[in-house]
Amino acid sequence: MSHGAAPMGKNRLEAFSDGVIAVIITIMVLELKVPHGETLDALAPALPVFLVYVLSFVNVGIYWNNHHHMLHALERVTGPILWANLHLLFWLSLFPFTTAWMGENHFAATPAAIYGCVLLAASLAYVILQQTIIRSQGADSLLRKAVGRDRKGKASTILYIAAILAALFVSRWIAIGLYVLVAVIWFVPDRRIERALGSDGG
Repeated sequence: MSHGAAPMGKNRLEAFSDGVIAVIITIMVLELKVPHGETLDALAPALPVFLVYVLSFVNVGIYWNNHHHMLHALERVTGPILWANLHLLFWLSLFPFTTAWMGENHFAATPAAIYGCVLLAASLAYVILQQTIIRSQGADSLLRKAVGRDRKGKASTILYIAAILAALFVSRWIAIGLYVLVAVIWFVPDRRIERALGSDGG
């Protein structure tokens, strides 16, 4: 009987990640403070916070959806994959803070730029996790075939950088529009991995 530590299965990795993402969403919704008043006018001050919450909720949902599909193509869990996954979760865990900060300050330039920095960092962390999985499984892995040139990922990086610069030097509303545009691009679930898995299975 071996006393060595058993390798972590991908189901446990996915369950842990799902739990963290669920906590992130819970923290974000708790930032929606109950208005002091019983009229519709009392909701007005909470509107910016709510709108940013919706955008962040959609973004977290996109990450959860694509993360789920990516782990389906994972064959084995390695140490670098664990750390790359934690790196992604770290940046996602900052969503509640930047969401609340931008909402409370009515989309002010600096909070809007920092919000974009966190979105950009999370996007890059996702790519790092993706590439770490591909390296562990080889050039012929299903994930490599599914990702291809990753045009959507590259476009997202460019748009996030443009949005951060726009928030600081041009217009915060252009920045918000670009954040929404990236979310729209990714809103439809990424089916590349599903198609790769389906073709592999015959």
